[in-house]
Amino acid sequence: MNYIVALMKTVDKAKDNEILEEHIEYLNRQIEKGNILAKGPFTDHSGGFIIFGVKTMEEAQQIAGQDPAALNKTREFTFKEWKCSIEIDTKGIMHD
Repeated sequence: MNYIVALMKTVDKAKDNEILEEHIEYLNRQIEKGNILAKGPFTDHSGGFIIFGVKTMEEAQQIAGQDPAALNKTREFTFKEWKCSIEIDTKGIMHD
């Protein structure tokens, strides 16, 4: 199955740290709505990765565009269509 994913690259670390809690809360609300299936930071603190639960690139871009990290320009988002080679359980909600 194909998914829309976003790679997030941190471009303003100081400001990103200031809005980090808002960013996380926003993404968690999107998980509760079923718009995001998984998310998380890279261990080198260079950004993060999101797997969306929406059907189109446009929907994913719209959701990401309202993320505090996008609104405050602390991260750059690159969107890709990703073909997953295993089945992902989309009925359960993933938690931090």
